[in-house]
Amino acid sequence: MTQTSTTSTEAAAPLRRRLGLVQATALNMIDMVGIGPFVTLPLVMGFMGPYFLLAWLVGAGLSVVDGLIWSELGAAYPEAGGSYRFLKLAYGEHKWGRLMSFLYVWQTLIQAPLVLASGAIGFAQYFGYLVPFDATEPWQPKLVSGAVVLLLIALLYRRIEDIGKLGVMLWVGVLGLMAWLIFGGITHATHEVAWLPAGGVTALPGILISAAMGQAAVKTIYSYLGYYNVCHLGGEVKEPHKLIPRSIFLSILGIAALYLLLNWSVGTVIPWQEASKSEFIVSTFVERLYGVAAAKAATALVLWVAFASLFAVLLGYSRIPYAAAADGEFLPIFGRLHPTKQFPHVSLLILGGVGFVFSLLFRLGEVISAILAMRILIQFVGQAVGLVLLRRRRGTEGLPFRMPLYPLPVVLAIAVWLFILYSTGPTLILSALGVTAAGVVAFLVWSRSLGRWPFER
Repeated sequence: MTQTSTTSTEAAAPLRRRLGLVQATALNMIDMVGIGPFVTLPLVMGFMGPYFLLAWLVGAGLSVVDGLIWSELGAAYPEAGGSYRFLKLAYGEHKWGRLMSFLYVWQTLIQAPLVLASGAIGFAQYFGYLVPFDATEPWQPKLVSGAVVLLLIALLYRRIEDIGKLGVMLWVGVLGLMAWLIFGGITHATHEVAWLPAGGVTALPGILISAAMGQAAVKTIYSYLGYYNVCHLGGEVKEPHKLIPRSIFLSILGIAALYLLLNWSVGTVIPWQEASKSEFIVSTFVERLYGVAAAKAATALVLWVAFASLFAVLLGYSRIPYAAAADGEFLPIFGRLHPTKQFPHVSLLILGGVGFVFSLLFRLGEVISAILAMRILIQFVGQAVGLVLLRRRRGTEGLPFRMPLYPLPVVLAIAVWLFILYSTGPTLILSALGVTAAGVVAFLVWSRSLGRWPFER
């Protein structure tokens, strides 16, 4: 072992298993329900027209089959870092697994701050309904988004058990807002919403493989991402072999029900043609039902939900570079834990700091599809293939959770992920490949400095 890896391992004391099922599920769900469904809902309606609910069903379906992959891997290998550990084990800890896991961490250093920035920018967009910005002062929304990121860092700078309690409190706000919006639709419905196309079931195949569905699914899947957050916290979860699969599927099923009911509720009050053009669809929806004062209260709750989601996002992502550094496979500084609070404070500060910069530089529409395109090949497709490799090499005996109907869920997940990647367009695909290529170069430089594969001394 090199001196670098020894130092990083000594610097990283074990994480504490303090998170229970309720806390883990709450952190998953608030990660999923961020600003995403409130800013993508009009976009999905614009792509799909009256059949917008189908896109949300596609997002839920992909989450379920991909959730089977995460559940099997997370229950078997419950450690900090999630995909970092899964990819390294699947492809070989001393050769190709080092490359795949390094590429995942490399992408995390870029896409995690982008995810953080996208939520903060969306927060600022809705904040503009409460406090309208001066169009001649473009720095005003940037000031809001940057302040959100700094506040998140401050709140996460504490022990994991305190974070679990805070996560449950934020989760209550998520459920409260969704329940209010759904109740409003149920009690004030004036329009019908189609669950199936005009041609019935026979017309579904054509719609499901259409370009419009591809574009819409990119937005809905972005809104579902986060059901796997508990895997990033695998080293801090009680009884992970049971809890991780349960929290994943409770999160997916719960959020799918909320998203479908939310979209149905909005569609029954505001025609999709009008809703697709709304910048503040939730505010517009509540204003139509209960007036301006209620709309402002609903907007405040949207901000609460967005903030809660970013809280969970930064919490989970901060554990990924930490896990790699503690393993001796990344810069040792990321493996440092706070001396008294025992959390990876350097990783948190660096990811949060980069997210702060990104929140000042980019616009929301520039990052949603880019985030998804960047992650698909290495994390989602690479991880699905990795599960197959692990099963072949280690077998299934002793697995705490085994997916049903194997390998069908794996095949379906890979096929749909590749369809989603194709739907992001050639520019974003090339950008994702460029980031990956840069990661390969960085890996080779890093490996050469350590004298490791493929440069063994």
